Amino acid sequence: MGLGREEEVETRGKPVFMPGAKVRATRYVKNDGTFAGREIGEMLVHKGDVGYVRDIGVFLQRYYIYAVEFVERGTIVGMRARELHAETENRKMP
Repeated sequence: MGLGREEEVETRGKPVFMPGAKVRATRYVKNDGTFAGREIGEMLVHKGDVGYVRDIGVFLQRYYIYAVEFVERGTIVGMRARELHAETENRKMP
């Protein structure tokens, strides 16, 4: 018996990003009440914001959670790999 679908267990493999990696947010992230000092629903990260992975944790023994520091916003937010994209240093400037 089950739900009819298997969810991937990320922690069976290696993390996608390592500490120090430069990443870009692919989604908007609002405070769901777990970010102290900010109002519920307040925007914490905007799509396109650039940050750096500081640490890697695990949630429910299934998912990697990346502590990403968004320097320009002055916040450190826990994010999933699907919410991030590796930012290359060799981007051409307009």
